[in-house]
Formats: sequence, C-alpha cells, structure tokens
Amino acid sequence: MVTLEDVKKDPEIDTYFQKTNAFLGKMGAIVHDYSHANTVSDNSRRILEALGYPKREAELAAIAGYLHDIGNVINRYDHGRVGAVLVFTFLLRMGMDPEEIATVVSAIGNHEEKTGSPISSIGAAVIISDKVDVHRARVRKKDFSTFTTRDRVNYAVEHGELKIDPAERRITMELNIDLSISSVMEYFEIFLTRMVLSRRAASQLGCNFELYINEARFL
Repeated sequence: MVTLEDVKKDPEIDTYFQKTNAFLGKMGAIVHDYSHANTVSDNSRRILEALGYPKREAELAAIAGYLHDIGNVINRYDHGRVGAVLVFTFLLRMGMDPEEIATVVSAIGNHEEKTGSPISSIGAAVIISDKVDVHRARVRKKDFSTFTTRDRVNYAVEHGELKIDPAERRITMELNIDLSISSVMEYFEIFLTRMVLSRRAASQLGCNFELYINEARFL
C-alpha cells in the first residue's frame, strides 16, 4: 500500500511541490512550504486517530493533507480541483488502489471554502487541518506597508492550537491574536467562510467545532 513516506520520497511529486511554493512566492502569497504541508498532514492524521477511525483511513488523510495544495503549481485559483487531477496521476502511477485514490483526490478537490464540501471523514479532516493553520510564520512579505488584509491577519496570530476531545466529540481551534496588528473583526472578514466550512467538516465527523480567540469563544 502507498504510504505518506512513499509520497514524500517521490522525486516527481517533490519537484512540483517545491515549484508550487516558489511560484506562489512570486505572487507574494503566504507560504505553502513543507511546514504547512506537514502540519496539515499531521493534524489530518491526528484528528482521525483521536476519533477512532481506522489506521489506514488516517494514513490516507495524511497523504491528502500533505498534497492538498499542490495544484498551486498551475494556478492559485481553483487549485483544489486542479491538484486533485494531478494527484490522481501520481497515485495511479504509484499503484494505489482505485478506491483509495478516489478518496484522496475527492478530499483534495473539496478543501477550498468557495467550492468545497466535507464529503468524507478524510475530506473533513483535511479541511479543518488546513483552515486552522494560521500564524505569523506563514507571512512571506517583510515590508508591513505591502501587507494585504490576509497577510496582516496571519501575521497577527502569535499562536494557534488545534485540540480534539474525542469523549465530548469536540474540535477546538484556539488563537492568540495581537489586536494591535489586526482586529477580531478583520479575522472574520477574511476567514468567516473558512470557519463555516470547518464547522460543517466537524459535523461530518460527528463533532462540534469551537473557535476561541484570546480565550473568548466566538463559535
């Protein structure tokens, strides 16, 4: 069976992965590097393992999480669906079972908030893991005067943590935001649709989704 380590070691995939972050850098977009990919991958696995899903399902979630943004190598917009097609070719070449390929690519193709939907446990885990990875280290720009609102909101987040409570069936995102850089209102202006999708994803997993900003509950 194809594993996450197999995917990481594949030279073709790694080339496209590195080019993705390089091309986005030309646009000044936030960082989509190994750190982001591994964070989404690790958290996707952690969510399903904590909630008692089968080990192989958690492994597929980790694979989908690692590859979810690779469609950016072609274009920033609609990168989820484009990435799903790319990943289909990778996993087919690697000999993954068709049913598993279908599960992985559907998760990748449905992770964007504008067109996505939590259609499976794996897809739901990837959505949540991607949307909660908000923090200062992802901002690429150095000149504060050039920051977009999205840059400023990401830069304002000093710490973020994803918590899973399997007993209470609760998934919680906790953020510490420097309010001198960005307000809570600005956070919701940028990320409200992401939080709505994350709540739907948690529901797919039989959980409630909660959001805390500076220890105050907002969802």
